[in-house]
Amino acid sequence: MFTPDGPTLRELAVQALSSVEHGYDLLAPKFDRTPFRTPDAILDSVARALAPLGPFGSGLDLCCGTGAGVGVLCGLCQQDVTGVDISAGMLAVARERHGGSSRVSWVRGDARALPFGPAFDLVVSFGAFGHFLPRELPGLFAGVHSVLRPGGRFAFPVAAPAPPSSPWYWALLGFDAVMRVRNAVRRPAFVMYYRTFRLGEVRRELERAGFAVELHALPEFGRRRDGSPRCRMVVATRTTATTTG
Repeated sequence: MFTPDGPTLRELAVQALSSVEHGYDLLAPKFDRTPFRTPDAILDSVARALAPLGPFGSGLDLCCGTGAGVGVLCGLCQQDVTGVDISAGMLAVARERHGGSSRVSWVRGDARALPFGPAFDLVVSFGAFGHFLPRELPGLFAGVHSVLRPGGRFAFPVAAPAPPSSPWYWALLGFDAVMRVRNAVRRPAFVMYYRTFRLGEVRRELERAGFAVELHALPEFGRRRDGSPRCRMVVATRTTATTTG
């Protein structure tokens, strides 16, 4: 994508007309050469922000893709690290990349039905939340809560939304509109929306799931005109049993 080594427009179109799982199977060999892969600057910033909260025992990269976040966990965790993703194709690339590490294991699974008990001290996720509808957040966060040990942490970066004066605001609005039309007329759906993961709602749902939530500014990305951070790290700590209702 945008480079000779990235996916072609036709390949991206085929992906978008597939399910999320099959679409990423198709994209996997070229995924790391697209803008969809989380930039190293964000990975490194989150690693630096989490370091004072550690060291951690075992770690889980939720929706790990090709394993970029696993590298963060390997630097923060003293025990085993696991990557979980729904796409077998993405996991195959991840295994190839990290194949020499005996600490890392890979599991094919749905983030909405995690196949683990309370085995982790740190869960991270990068760039995956656009694949979940707002109504799925309670179940998603309850599942993460259930795989963390008491006191375990769930951390992920959240960028501030683009203001209406920015071309990015209209580009993302247009992308989401196209995806909604696509999903209205074709099945299976390809859920990928950029404007549905809102920080206020996310914080409320994390607290309802039994987390204590802290926000950490990531200073490397600066601040907006109103003084608010351009990018934050959410750190949700498991404190109570999961709540419902």
